[in-house]
Amino acid sequence: MPSASSPMCLLRLSALGDVTHVVPLVRTLQQARPGVELHWVIDKAGHRLLEGLPGVVFHVYDKKSGLAGMRALRRELPATGFAALLQMQVAFRANVLSAFIPARRRIGYDRSRSKDLHGLFINERIPDRPGIHVLDAIGSFCEPLGLKQTTVSWDLATPAEAHDWARAQWDDDGRPVLMISPCSSHARRNWHADRYAAVADHAAARGWRVVLCGGRSELERHTADAILAAMRAPALDLVGRDTLKQLPALLARANLLITPDSGPMHIANAVGTKVLGLHAASNPARSGPYSDRRYCVDRYDAAARRFLRRPAAELKWGTKIEFDGVMDLVTVDDAIAAFERYVADHAG
Repeated sequence: MPSASSPMCLLRLSALGDVTHVVPLVRTLQQARPGVELHWVIDKAGHRLLEGLPGVVFHVYDKKSGLAGMRALRRELPATGFAALLQMQVAFRANVLSAFIPARRRIGYDRSRSKDLHGLFINERIPDRPGIHVLDAIGSFCEPLGLKQTTVSWDLATPAEAHDWARAQWDDDGRPVLMISPCSSHARRNWHADRYAAVADHAAARGWRVVLCGGRSELERHTADAILAAMRAPALDLVGRDTLKQLPALLARANLLITPDSGPMHIANAVGTKVLGLHAASNPARSGPYSDRRYCVDRYDAAARRFLRRPAAELKWGTKIEFDGVMDLVTVDDAIAAFERYVADHAG
């Protein structure tokens, strides 16, 4: 393990869920070597979420800036380089970007997870452990340094003013809150607006407050409008009103979040909110909410059998089943049953 005086660099650009998974690794490194100088090459959205993370120097790379941006990044890095680079992204752009980061030890993924010439840019690999969650794979980047991630802890550096904003959005009248974040960045992971509305109406009939959240994209606005139009009960519409810094505070006010495999799923998990995850296109054992998957709907095996003609157990770990219609396999009854599991577990 490099000494506390030896700087280290982490490279993980996206997406929001994955950068959230890196935070426990940061905590592991900091606990093992208090005072270690950590640098993190990250994208703009990830930085907006995690800016202010204690003990981390961020270097923001704009994916649109190409090679010019990579050269500019190199100029802002320490001239002496790093004792180790943890190259936690196998996409070709990230691999090329890593070549601009000077480091003696260049730790990357095992061969089974490598792609896009990843092996040419590293000189050490993490252990090959198929069948583990994405967060545990990221956590294993400390193992070549002689460490083990034995605890998983988050602190997303959410400022007090973000919590103040979240508390101001509705009065706490004692009703539990079902929050809906309906969209993933992968369109084929997204569920149907009328089905969200049916679950929301069920929750409202059980005395819950329903809150919608999401970003400012046209898809998210259109989806939220369709959910609200299909609902019989009222709902609080906060779609497009929060910032990424406010999002963790907003999610923390929910009792239960319903969402597909998405960044808000993992941010909610990090702040302690239970998640009703909707899974068919992706495997919840690999990319579901890390801490608690009791309230997830899992139709991954059904999707594998329908679209790939074999059971999920025969697929390569991490296979995505992103086909048109795959989320049709998740029914309203599935989601209501998951909701009722939460209600039964938290009665009283």
